[in-house]
Amino acid sequence: MSGDHLHNDSQIEADFRLNDSHKHKDKHKDREHRHKEHKKDKEKDREKSKHSNSEHKDSEKKHKEKEKNKHKDGSSEKHKDKHKDRDKEKRKEEKIRAAGDAKIKKEKENGFSSPPRIKDEPEDDGYFVPSKEDIKPLKRPRDEDDADYKPKKIKTEDIKKEKKRKLEEEEDGKLKKPKNKDKKVAEPDNKKKKPKKEEEQKWKWWEEERYPEGIKWKFLEHKGPVFAPPYEPLPDGVKFYYDGKVMKLSPKTEEVATFFAKMLDHEYTTKEIFRKNFFKDWRKEMTNDEKNTITNLSKCDFTQMSQYFKAQSEARKQMSKEEKLKVKEENEKLLKEYGFCVMDNHRERIANFKIEPPGLFRGRGNHPKMGMLKRRIMPEDIIINCSKDAKVPSPPSGHKWKEVRHDNKVTWLVSWTENIQGSIKYIMLNPSSRIKGEKDWQKYETARRLKKCVDKIRNQYREDWKSKEMKVRQRAVALYFIDKLALRAGNEKEEGETADTVGCCSLRVEHINLHPELDGQEYVVEFDFPGKDSIRYYNKVPVEKRVFKNLQLFMENKQPEDDLFDRLNTGILNKHLQDLMEGLTAKVFRTYNASITLQQQLKELTAADENVAAKILSYNRANRAVAILCNHQRAPPKTFEKSMMNLQSKIDAKKDQLADARRDLKSAKADAKVMKDAKTKKVVESKKKAVQRLEEQLMKLEVQATDREENKQIALGTSKLNYLDPRITVACQSHCTSSGRTKGREAYTPEGSFRELVQCKKWGVPIEKIYNKTQREKFAWAIDMTDEDYEF
Repeated sequence: MSGDHLHNDSQIEADFRLNDSHKHKDKHKDREHRHKEHKKDKEKDREKSKHSNSEHKDSEKKHKEKEKNKHKDGSSEKHKDKHKDRDKEKRKEEKIRAAGDAKIKKEKENGFSSPPRIKDEPEDDGYFVPSKEDIKPLKRPRDEDDADYKPKKIKTEDIKKEKKRKLEEEEDGKLKKPKNKDKKVAEPDNKKKKPKKEEEQKWKWWEEERYPEGIKWKFLEHKGPVFAPPYEPLPDGVKFYYDGKVMKLSPKTEEVATFFAKMLDHEYTTKEIFRKNFFKDWRKEMTNDEKNTITNLSKCDFTQMSQYFKAQSEARKQMSKEEKLKVKEENEKLLKEYGFCVMDNHRERIANFKIEPPGLFRGRGNHPKMGMLKRRIMPEDIIINCSKDAKVPSPPSGHKWKEVRHDNKVTWLVSWTENIQGSIKYIMLNPSSRIKGEKDWQKYETARRLKKCVDKIRNQYREDWKSKEMKVRQRAVALYFIDKLALRAGNEKEEGETADTVGCCSLRVEHINLHPELDGQEYVVEFDFPGKDSIRYYNKVPVEKRVFKNLQLFMENKQPEDDLFDRLNTGILNKHLQDLMEGLTAKVFRTYNASITLQQQLKELTAADENVAAKILSYNRANRAVAILCNHQRAPPKTFEKSMMNLQSKIDAKKDQLADARRDLKSAKADAKVMKDAKTKKVVESKKKAVQRLEEQLMKLEVQATDREENKQIALGTSKLNYLDPRITVACQSHCTSSGRTKGREAYTPEGSFRELVQCKKWGVPIEKIYNKTQREKFAWAIDMTDEDYEF
């Protein structure tokens, strides 16, 4: 051991020896330390002797033994000399310290003292006096050189024992905790972690820069479509009868026959046009023998087929939980594989990844092609769209795709042409995707831009009512109807190809009646025409005098089947609208009027002091006003009367409960007047709360009944999803969910972490009461970015 190291030992030992209570302990430690040093020296010498370079093995062994003996003798002598030197040094230091270093003793705090400054150290026996700079870092080299001996802060024995006891108690306490408590503690952590994971997976595309105009994506990869399963022939026990006789059908003929059999109880199969189109296409699939035999659809008996499919449907409903779970797992597996794509490094949901199976075309309204055969779509009909650097999906075995494209200016993934109307069908992304969300956002922003210039446009078309050109006058009157009544523009259609539905530009003379005075109002126009999906549009509207006079002019010398606006079509109208405002179309007027109506109605109908049920009713009434404006009608549900009867019985039962509760409260109050004690007062309070609770429940049921009755023939969903700016709804409702983002509100907690404050917006109605989960996903961008002061 070097002189420097010995000197350091003596210096540190001297420091610790100042504490009288630890003298014996320090001596004992010192001896242990020296013994360890001695062992280390021993081991070093052994290693040196092992690695000596001798030529002969025998001489090497002898040499090792000699070296060991020498080392043992020498080390024992050195050890004795060191002990003598150390004893002398200790005695000298003890005399010096005992002589009167009182200042250092006063500096002791909590059992340890500050390191002393040593001015004079003995230079004999190889000791070296270090400089002040070398003294400062003494403790750290000492810790690194010897892990067993750490000259850190030393506490008294009592403090050590107390600390040890506390640690043992804490460890025992942890071990004694029951398993249930551990689980309870762990569960909230897990619950908190799950929403975080969900938030991380959400792609907040609305916070990113938008792509250049026309570019929809940069990378797109998907697995392609899922085709309809092949046809499975009917069991032998299921028979088809023609003219009262059993007839075996070929597989193709039988498959088409099953399409009709599945719809046997539907009103479609009673319609002449449906039956005619079906029979025509069915005969195309028959063999020559079948064609010769089956000549009249009325003689065909599909009863057994129909009963078989009803039994299959009933069996699916009666499946056990295990069977349902198995089917669910298979569907989820299919969804995971085919229901998602990768777009620009993000996983996006696909809306309709399954190709529609073959069947019979129904169409909307009274479609002239209803009943025609929708053929099975094959891979050879499919066009795949993906990026060049993506893996192209593999077609089914033995087949190939019609075409593979790499067009990033379109949003579809798969396309094909259907055989009924020759229209192109697409597989697109889910409404919650970036592409769909951006399109919605852009649509509502365009409608907001119209708000800024709508007064100018209205003044313009009012001036055009007086124009000398008939074309300009017709355009101005049509635009007035589109703006005031939210009519669709109405596209030209080929005769016989689609149902006879009309819009504003395609109105005929037979679709309107003019009344100079009707029901106490002047200049009334009566509309009656089949709108979209053949839904009847019937409305009586008072109009301005100049509009009325122009309509009389447009109808002069025309037959009922002639066009009302014979010098106008949607192309001419939209070109004019583009000149008035960039991106403006007839549909933008419809979106604008729907959204502005909702905002105005909400302000008029909603009161801040109402409860949640009443506020939801007010919202639905505002939405209903929009649905009526846009003519979003529906046929009353088949189960409407039954559901209303059930609801009414609940209301009656609740009224009976409330009457009983009020009687109980009255008797409790009478008892309290007599008894006048604390117990009876508590009973009265509990009875009061019960009455209040039942009153609230009854009111909620009555509001629900009113809401259902008013929505009997009105479809609220269409306007809510397609015409109403979701930010109006979000601003007037709230973010009352634990995982919902609170816009711009944070608070600093004592622990030093930020937490989000739940911010209830204008009316404090939870957004879950207005939008379901799917709708919340679709409008995630609006929910995230909207403040309570948002104005359309």
